[in-house]
Amino acid sequence: MSAPRDKVCVRVPASTSNCGSGFDTLGLALTLYNRVTLERASGTQPVPATPPDARAQAMVGEAAAAFFSATGLAPAGFRYRIEGDVPPARGLGSSVTVLAGIVAGLDGLHGTSLTRRRMVALVSALEGHPDNAGAGILGGFCVSRTDPQTQAYVDTQRFEIPPELAFVVVSPAVELVTKESRGALPGSLPFFDAVRSVNAAAYLVAAFASRDFARLRDCAGDFIHEPYRLPRIPGAQASLSQGLAAGAWTGWLSGSGSSVLCLCEAFAGPVVLAAMKDAFARVPVGCEGWVLCADNQGLAVDA
Repeated sequence: MSAPRDKVCVRVPASTSNCGSGFDTLGLALTLYNRVTLERASGTQPVPATPPDARAQAMVGEAAAAFFSATGLAPAGFRYRIEGDVPPARGLGSSVTVLAGIVAGLDGLHGTSLTRRRMVALVSALEGHPDNAGAGILGGFCVSRTDPQTQAYVDTQRFEIPPELAFVVVSPAVELVTKESRGALPGSLPFFDAVRSVNAAAYLVAAFASRDFARLRDCAGDFIHEPYRLPRIPGAQASLSQGLAAGAWTGWLSGSGSSVLCLCEAFAGPVVLAAMKDAFARVPVGCEGWVLCADNQGLAVDA
């Protein structure tokens, strides 16, 4: 165990999940961050340092309960602050930045020395899937395995991504909570839609693993969730199409949306971003966008 501390600041990257048809399995950390700061406090409950956001407050309570249950420690009070640039409910793993930030922060306050894989397991259980949790905590491009019977987290294979790849993200002013967005998905899929999706996901993983990134061109086709989610986001399909026309290799709906992402060589990033934002301007829907790199570090705790 490490020495307990009185204050801990945790930086957690945003993440894009699914990456096309890698549903609940693939995740990739991005250079956009939230910071979660924890300080010891009296009592047994978490206390927000600023007026609380109800959604974030609920996640903080869930993460704290999971941490104390997993470690066997008696619940102890703490004050917390959440700040940063990851927009909530946009498909960029904002919930993982909160959940992982609280788990890692409490680990630092109490000196429990949880491993990163243990943190991924705890956050995955809270999320219901490990795609964002693996990427946000471990960094890089992550392929996570779950138990086929219980859906419990098993392990993650991760690959580092070089800086010459640009991940162009455009986030329209449309909030989509993942649990609600899943309601748009069908109860069953045509057999050959599942086959086509498995084919695309396997080829995309192979391209990342081999670092033959030009093979990513047009390889992220999905028939599992995007056909049902993209039509609910005005301008999203057009944004992806215009990004590809502007020089991107491939693109996908980030998580459950509403953000969309195109992947290209770094020099093409600004042109692809302008084309993607133009699609939302034509609707018109307000949006913000970034040309990002992959984050290969993952969760970081201040020294």
